Amino acid sequence: MNLQTIPRASQRRSLSLMVKSRVRSRVVFVDLVDISEGGCKIRGKAGFAQLGDRVTMKVAGVNAPLGTIAWIEGPMAGVAFEGMMHPAMLDHLCEQTGASRAEPRQHRSI
Repeated sequence: MNLQTIPRASQRRSLSLMVKSRVRSRVVFVDLVDISEGGCKIRGKAGFAQLGDRVTMKVAGVNAPLGTIAWIEGPMAGVAFEGMMHPAMLDHLCEQTGASRAEPRQHRSI
């Protein structure tokens, strides 16, 4: 599975936020690129994670649902949350981080 074969289940909201995470029980700092109810895209240093790794993140003081690395392409990785993040929480995160309330992106299989 890679970025081009994973269908999007929910709207992505763009962010640019440094996030403290844990991958394989070690702390890593990643850039949160976008987020949705079911997951997010992060950018880290090469080798920061492997497919299937479990990820915990705290985003703007809010614990995101536990996630799993679903795909990796270079420094970018997709995290699939094991639970869903409530849409109101996404609105709150976007407001707190200065990101505009997301306009719906075209749903595409990427």
